[in-house]
Amino acid sequence: MPYAYRLIHASGLAVLALAAPALAHETGISADPGNAEVAGFDIVHARLDTQGDTAIFHMQVSADAGATRPTAVGTLAGSEVFAYVWPTSIDPSEVGFDEKAGILAMTVTAHPDFDDTPLEDENGDGDKTNDGNVWHSHWVVLGPDEACGAGALKVIDIPEGAKPKLPPTWPGLPILIDSPGHVPELEAETVSVRVPFADIGVVEAASFDGVTAGLRVNANVHAPLLCVTDVFDVASGDLSLQGKANQ
Repeated sequence: MPYAYRLIHASGLAVLALAAPALAHETGISADPGNAEVAGFDIVHARLDTQGDTAIFHMQVSADAGATRPTAVGTLAGSEVFAYVWPTSIDPSEVGFDEKAGILAMTVTAHPDFDDTPLEDENGDGDKTNDGNVWHSHWVVLGPDEACGAGALKVIDIPEGAKPKLPPTWPGLPILIDSPGHVPELEAETVSVRVPFADIGVVEAASFDGVTAGLRVNANVHAPLLCVTDVFDVASGDLSLQGKANQ
């Protein structure tokens, strides 16, 4: 990557500026504890490993991974999403989006007010439309949008009438998101998700970071539909994607 994104906090929003990449840690990215108010989002360590044809996204927090979820507001409009996020240098085309569509990130999310995994029944009650509050995984494509705040990121919107390339498990929302059904594991201080790849070499060559964040659905339910409104913690400290797979 010729450049890396630096996160600067201003008025509660993540602001992007260009910065030189930092050196990678030998074993993923180690983070200073105590940078997030909630222990479940206070990153201690982030890793990206491969095992055969599977990528393993891993994050360690100070305590109680996944214990804190957003408070339900009763509507999609204005509702919150909490997320564990691994931004990567992997091109979005590797998982079914258009080439160079934005920053591809694996996420583990929870949100009580809507369900965006229509093919999955995460809580096992026979209803596939009521389990958004169960932690689940997505691929998302991120990019900056001033409408979300100065320099803030969003999940990239699909304009009305546009026909971008989308994965077969796209959940039908007008944003670049995929619901591939990879089941995350959250236990004690760790969050992890295993993701198979047709070409594991793209993961082995990738850079990554670790982020915990809050997102919000637009109160008018139109673009920008899903903005990053709170960055709880960043493993590298500056979103420089300094982590290297298997290192």
